[in-house]
Amino acid sequence: MSAGPRSWLFVPADSGRKVEKALASDADAVILDLEDSVAPSRKLEAREWLKNLLPPRAERGPQRWVRVNPLDSADYRADLAACDSCDIDGLVLPKAEAGADVARLAADIVTRPWRIHAIVTETAASLFGLLSYRQSSPALAAMSWGAEDLSAALGAASKYDADGSLGFTYRLARSLCLAGAVAAGVQAVDGVFADFRDEEGLRRETEAAAREGFTGKLAIHPAQVAVINAAFTPTPAEVEQARAIVAAFNADPDAGVLSIDGRMVDRPHLVQAKRVLDRAR
Repeated sequence: MSAGPRSWLFVPADSGRKVEKALASDADAVILDLEDSVAPSRKLEAREWLKNLLPPRAERGPQRWVRVNPLDSADYRADLAACDSCDIDGLVLPKAEAGADVARLAADIVTRPWRIHAIVTETAASLFGLLSYRQSSPALAAMSWGAEDLSAALGAASKYDADGSLGFTYRLARSLCLAGAVAAGVQAVDGVFADFRDEEGLRRETEAAAREGFTGKLAIHPAQVAVINAAFTPTPAEVEQARAIVAAFNADPDAGVLSIDGRMVDRPHLVQAKRVLDRAR
């Protein structure tokens, strides 16, 4: 399972200036959004921008993804047609409720070399389908979660508890996304941190996500990218320790438990060490 991009930066597809700025940022992936950040009256213009004005891909630069509108929306087919002439890496599918939705999108793009990133917790029904993604499609590359649309779908007055922390329902959605992505063998991507001016709050949330097993995070502003990239980049000490664990098991492949610098490590530590090295690459 590849670690995937650390930072996934959303940008409205109808703003050439913002797209240009995003593509010049240090984000690992840029998501050109045709859905929530584009008003209904501007969706046609956004699609035309994608088809005609998306700049040529730089020799080095972020991955390019497009968030299309939901499968059953009036805009979905037009979004796919607009993407046909674009040099992109994949599509972001909003409002996914089960693996069948990913399979449906994969069937619609079967002739394109695109991967799929599904946002999997935006409706009430979606919380009951997280295990189904593991048999959905080889095109599935990442799964992320979202609280804003889920909050609206549930009719919640707020997604936060009185102390300012996420309410139980939203913590549950986040955990189910993480477990579902790992079960499917794809990247687990943490949701957005809405206050892009609160750098310290973003750092705390992103570092916690990295500790829990997420390997990337959605961003809504270029200012968030550096913090996110740093949190999901292993430190030199972590890389050195991971290399030592892998080297020890390579030297004694039949061992179940080994001692490294006075610390006992077993096979789960080896799995984690390999993931650290994958992220470091």
